[in-house]
Amino acid sequence: MPKVIVTDPIDQAGIDILSQVAQVEVQTQLTPEQLIAAIPNYDAIMVRSGTRVTREVIEAGVNLKIIGRAGVGVDNIDVPAATKAGILVVNSPEGNTIAAAEHAIALMMALSRHVPDANASLKSGLWKRQEFVGVEVYKKTLGIVGLGRIGSHVAQIAKAMGMKLLAFDPYLSMERAEQLGVRLVDFKTLVQESDYITLHIPKTPETTHLFNAETFSLMKPTARLINCARGGLIDEQALYEAITSGQIAGAALDVFASEPLKESPLFSLGKEVLLTPHLGASTEEAQVNVAIDVAEQIRDVLLGLPARSAVNIPGLQAEVLQSLRPYLDLAETLGNLVGQLAGDRVSQLEIRLQGDLAEKDGQPIIVAALKGLLTLALRERVNYVNASIEAKERGIRVVETRDPALKDYSGSLRLTAHGPNGIRSVSGALIGEREVRVTQIDEFPINVPPSANMLMTLHRDMPGIIGRIGALLGAYNVNIASMQVGRKLIRGEAVMVLSLDDPLPDGIIEEVLKQPGIRDAFVVNL
Repeated sequence: MPKVIVTDPIDQAGIDILSQVAQVEVQTQLTPEQLIAAIPNYDAIMVRSGTRVTREVIEAGVNLKIIGRAGVGVDNIDVPAATKAGILVVNSPEGNTIAAAEHAIALMMALSRHVPDANASLKSGLWKRQEFVGVEVYKKTLGIVGLGRIGSHVAQIAKAMGMKLLAFDPYLSMERAEQLGVRLVDFKTLVQESDYITLHIPKTPETTHLFNAETFSLMKPTARLINCARGGLIDEQALYEAITSGQIAGAALDVFASEPLKESPLFSLGKEVLLTPHLGASTEEAQVNVAIDVAEQIRDVLLGLPARSAVNIPGLQAEVLQSLRPYLDLAETLGNLVGQLAGDRVSQLEIRLQGDLAEKDGQPIIVAALKGLLTLALRERVNYVNASIEAKERGIRVVETRDPALKDYSGSLRLTAHGPNGIRSVSGALIGEREVRVTQIDEFPINVPPSANMLMTLHRDMPGIIGRIGALLGAYNVNIASMQVGRKLIRGEAVMVLSLDDPLPDGIIEEVLKQPGIRDAFVVNL
């Protein structure tokens, strides 16, 4: 039975789901050294923000198949190391969307009306209304940096509150911006024109200290900054100086460069700064949602099913998988086939999406084709997570082309590999909804369902070839399940594909090559 370790507190609903398929152990007080020592025993690990899944942990996790983060970010997980090791990393991109968005709005309102300080003052026995005169957000301009799920929900709430909306997001389409009622602007314009700025972006080398002394100098003196996204987006020392100098009016932060936050110059500031201890996802509903979401994904992967929210498989989201799953099987099969025909040192793989398939997302299909290509060499070590990296490290150049005009099938795929056996190509399509067919080998048209054991020959189209090969296989007690011949000219070159019920015994391929008219022969195992 698989084993799962949970190293941060998660809702019991997640534990119950994992327990359906695995032995679950909850150990929430492990030191990094203890985790490294323990991880070889587990097939999966589930964490929140407290545990750091480092390269050392991943390298020690020789049985790990999946790392699950019960939350949105994965900055506490070494995703490149996991990808290199072929370990899936999943998160819950939607589980705490509402909680994080509402917390950003709550911080904006509390900061504007001095709610925490007014509350503390009154509870201490004072009645100082004039000290806590606030500002309204109505008709103010809110600049939203990042219009993903959380940023979009903030936009919807703020719009309902009567705020004007600006947004900076280089990946957002104008159509989506119009749907949300926001005006897309460049970053400098947003900083200069906004009364409030809220951050909803990941921490990357490009976004680290995005808000620094230079940025603060561009902001209005009445502007306020809210960060419920990631620590490190704001230079906290520069923020302190900007507030004390009057460059900006205030800030509300839920996340920090170093957590837990033990000391900070921001502690010395008054009602113009509001700080909370990373509460963005801390609602009862969000805790349940993320625990269930990630636990279900770990359960599915342990059962051999795809994950909904894998962060290290580009383009393989759940909805993409559902529509492309048969084509991924096709691509993997063709990649395996062309790799065996071309030889074990392929230098280039050309992937051509044809017909209706040319209109679909090509990245998942490329990943599947590379997985098939590398399966012979790497076996179970290659998967959808690390196939692209393994190909790159082996110097395999990938070329993607599209031909929507080719309508031989509703959608088909052609792979061409450059290897020790020359340039070899295979084409394939789906018959019906899911049945994979090989429709061309090199330039020879055929129609063959792939099978576990296959013999392929390149020969001269002449009488007696098929009979002699059949008799030879019969002499070795190999049963033929089906046979297809493809040719372009009568009595010219031809290809023959035999699907076999039995593996070919050692030595038989040499006998096949001795037959008159046989130019080449390959054993293919799919």
